[in-house]
Formats: sequence, C-alpha cells, structure tokens
Amino acid sequence: MDVVIAGGGPAGLTAALYSRRAGLSALVLEAQACGGQMNNAPKVENYPGVSGVSGAELASVMRVQAEAAGAEFAVGTVTGFDFTPSALAAFCGGKVCGAKALVLAMGTERRALGVPGEERLAGRGVSYCAVCDGFFFRGKNVAVAGGGDTALQDALYLSAVCAEVTLIHRGERFRARARLCEEAKGKGNIRFLMPAVIESLSGESALEGLTVRELTTGAARELAVSGLFAAVGMKPRAETLGGAIALGEGGFVLAGEDTRTNVPGVFAAGDIRAKGLRQIVTACADGAAAAAAAAEFLR
Repeated sequence: MDVVIAGGGPAGLTAALYSRRAGLSALVLEAQACGGQMNNAPKVENYPGVSGVSGAELASVMRVQAEAAGAEFAVGTVTGFDFTPSALAAFCGGKVCGAKALVLAMGTERRALGVPGEERLAGRGVSYCAVCDGFFFRGKNVAVAGGGDTALQDALYLSAVCAEVTLIHRGERFRARARLCEEAKGKGNIRFLMPAVIESLSGESALEGLTVRELTTGAARELAVSGLFAAVGMKPRAETLGGAIALGEGGFVLAGEDTRTNVPGVFAAGDIRAKGLRQIVTACADGAAAAAAAAEFLR
C-alpha cells in the first residue's frame, strides 16, 4: 500500500481522498465509525459551505467521497507501528499493514476529570459524550464540567432532553465562543456554577450526586444529579507511537504545516498534531497537506 492512514476522522478521510487523487493507493484504519470527534457534534455550523448538518452526517459524506475515489477501509484498533524507514507499517487487528508512507491521524479523546469515584462510575452516570449518552438521562438532572466550546455545546444539547443542566466551570469566564455562551444563558433549564470544582462523586451502582466546592467562598455543596458529562479538554491518542515520533507539550506530535514528522515518510495530520487551532476545517487542511507531502516523498 502506498499510504496507510491511521484514523478515520476528517484529517484521515481527507488524506485518503487526496492520496487517491494523486494516484496513490490509500488504506484508512479506523477502530469505530469514521468521523472521530466530529461524530459528537450535534450540529456543524462553521465548516465552509456546509451548515445545519450533524457531525455524523458530514463524516458519512466524507467517507462516501473517499470510497468513491478508490480509498480502502479496514476496521480495527491500531496497536502500534514500525517506523523503520525501509519497513513502515501499522499493526491493526492482528495484521501488519505495510506502507510506503504513514499518516498519523488518530486524533484526540476527552480527558478524565481525575476525581474520586469517576473511574468506578464511568458508564454508570459518568459520560464523556453527550450526543452518545444524553438520551439515557431524558427528564433527569445532569451536570456538565468544563468551560470551552465542547462543554457549552454539550449543555445546549442536553437542555433539550434533560430536566435541568448545571454547567460547572473552574474559571470566572467561559473560554467558549460568545454565541454559544449567549445561547446557553437564554435556556431556562441551564444554570451555572462557577468558579467551582468537582471534588468527588457519590453513588454505588450509579451516580447519585457530586460534591462541588465554590472557589470564591470555599464552601462545599452537594448537587444531586443522575449524570455527569466531562468536557475538560482533549488529549492526543499518541500512546501507540512508542517514543519514535517527537512529541511536544501535552503529548501532541511535532510536525510543521507540511505535516512532516521527525521520521522520514511519516506525517501527522489533524488534532494529534501540535498546533494552535483544532477544528474540522484545520483537520481537513492537514489531511490534504499530508497527502501532498506523502506524494512528494514517494516521488
């Protein structure tokens, strides 16, 4: 295979499309449904030329386009790589997928809160995807932890299905876009608890409540909720790189705008790459750049 792409998010799908248009064979390895974090967006409104569609719908269109161009897909978890320049490969589903060039597009995943009780109650009231799990809390009281775009989007999504949503943020101001903040403030069933931090979770077989400390007064309070949605940032899926690829702050792959890593023939695209802005449009741009750089490398 000319180009093996680890990850089927917007970066990986674009890399596959552009690789095929460059006359290269391309294989996309994805553990789940293509789309990555994009699948969790209930509505995409900032992708040029497209508005009012869900992230899952946009992902489906991107995959169909890449398949129509001749890209191949394989379902499986990538467990490691061989970064030997003369024998590049990705290990996926017990198979060795040899490549002349590799594109690392594994993206990111949500960070855990790191509070007592979180690991035990994960999947039992603690969730990291409002779109995936919000339905299970219909008519109940829930909380969202975070202050960025994802947290506000989660709160807005949940406000349509839950009785009450409490948005807990450690800062005095949100980092999210102003439009999202204004929309959330206009919802009658979203309330704000800030600056505050979650100290612990309660419940045995299922989440029953949170202990929250208000940072201004130092006072602790109990909050009865059936669900907690963590939205406190992302971490790169770089655990399979094995130290061969240079990483920067936060564990993100060091690669320039040309997406070239420190290993010849290996490129990094999308949210896994160290950069200032992580959006669908920047992931797609990375995917196109990675395919062009791979084509140049193979020539």
